[in-house]
Amino acid sequence: MSEPASGVGAHLVAAAPAPRAATVLFEEGFENAPGVPRPLTAYTGAPPLAETYTADPAWLTVCNGWLVSAADPATAPAGSGCGTSWPSLQAMASALAEWTGGDPVGNHAVTAYTAGNPGAGKTQLETVQPIPVASTGRFLTFSVDAAAVNCFAAHPLLEFSLLDEQRVVPAFTDPIDTCDDARTVTANGTHVGTYAGDDAVLFSGSSVGVRMVNAQASGTGNDGAIDNLRIMDATPQLSTAFDPDPVGAGDPTALTFTVTNTTEKAAKRGWSITEQLPPGLVADPDSATTNCSSGTVAVAPDGHGLTAGGDLTAGQESCAITIRVTSARSGTYTLCATATTARHGIDPPGCTSVTFVALLMDAHAQAVAAAPLAPSDVTCTEDPATDGAQLGNTHFGSSTGAFTSAATHAAGTAGMGSARTATSTATVNGLHLLSGLISAGTATATATATAPTALDTITATGTTTLTGARVGNTTVAAHPAPNTVITLPQLGTVTLNEQRVYGDGHGLVVNALHVRLSDGTDIVVGGTRASLTRTPGPCPSP
Repeated sequence: MSEPASGVGAHLVAAAPAPRAATVLFEEGFENAPGVPRPLTAYTGAPPLAETYTADPAWLTVCNGWLVSAADPATAPAGSGCGTSWPSLQAMASALAEWTGGDPVGNHAVTAYTAGNPGAGKTQLETVQPIPVASTGRFLTFSVDAAAVNCFAAHPLLEFSLLDEQRVVPAFTDPIDTCDDARTVTANGTHVGTYAGDDAVLFSGSSVGVRMVNAQASGTGNDGAIDNLRIMDATPQLSTAFDPDPVGAGDPTALTFTVTNTTEKAAKRGWSITEQLPPGLVADPDSATTNCSSGTVAVAPDGHGLTAGGDLTAGQESCAITIRVTSARSGTYTLCATATTARHGIDPPGCTSVTFVALLMDAHAQAVAAAPLAPSDVTCTEDPATDGAQLGNTHFGSSTGAFTSAATHAAGTAGMGSARTATSTATVNGLHLLSGLISAGTATATATATAPTALDTITATGTTTLTGARVGNTTVAAHPAPNTVITLPQLGTVTLNEQRVYGDGHGLVVNALHVRLSDGTDIVVGGTRASLTRTPGPCPSP
């Protein structure tokens, strides 16, 4: 007899969160520039920071480094060196606005229409005032809107670095080439798009700056513009999930730490975490795996914590660290941000939980139920337990019956993982009932409830074995079929190997013999029952 799992143990695998957009720490749209066009070094950004900018001389002369909009006069400013190229600068400023949905007439951009060879590796733009960073251990990168024209000739090659006081940290692997990687091309041939750094910086300073270098040395072409310069906090997100959930106490579940990149998917190298597991939840030190680039995982010897670290490569959406964890007892364990006791270059997770389910073992046996005689009891326990009893020559029921000896045993035992068995056995020897109308050399009943895991099907089985047994004039088989009834004329009935399911199929009653007489006499010989119940219970009664 068995009881189906009824969906217990069904679970949903928690998916990694979708990448979220990086957070803007600083943005310069070059719009704090009323009046006539001006050189980059004459521009001051909006308060409160009022950022100013500098550049190498090659990018501040001969039509380079001008803040321009289509609303400016159609004639190039005196001394700008732009001449008839001026409308091309205004067209790039308009194209950048059209790309972002802004005002194509009023939008300002920093432009360059190169004449002469500027030389490679020269700074085309650099912030002067340090930009405050609220917290350390964050991944920072940049984003910029860029335009280029005359792409048949030399292309601008823009390289961005973040400045940590005197330290210059590249935030790119390959330079931005708007001509080759245009998000769109306008009607007048302007290549335009929004570009993010592909190599974020794990930043430890309290302030940051940005430097844009043009790696293109040639002045044949090399004509472009930038707008909407941003410094971005692109710190990846940590999330945790258990699978499966729920799980049997003693069985393993996979605890996965997923590190999810931000939407620009820049490389993030060197993040790390330290996790403390709640008491009772134990990790297997030999089970740790990771698919993170340069990933490392170390589980504490006691299994109660771990440290991990690694990289996200450019273009990678996420990577994961997985360990097996278990609990010896039933209960629900919750991991929240406070469990991540140390983080570097990573945002904390939300809460996730796992429930461990145990089987409560319940087993009872008695030689004769009326008294009861020689009872053995294991009562609704999650922990393995045994009980036993014996009796010698005994009379019962006002001399209705007697036996020469009896033994009972009840046990709850643990198998591998969450496997559990509850069993009870009662044996009566030398049985003599109703002045010998019913007798048996031996009558043994056994009831068993077992399950391979706490979430699997519970199977209840029972047996009765009789030796030298007679009921009236009938010789009884050694293994009577369940619920075999023999009628005693004008007296009542005797049920052999009586079996009855209870507790919604969680348990089984097995009685070796059950005598019911018309005068109300009711005698159970060799009474047993056993059940398994998933926590939190309670255990059923028959």
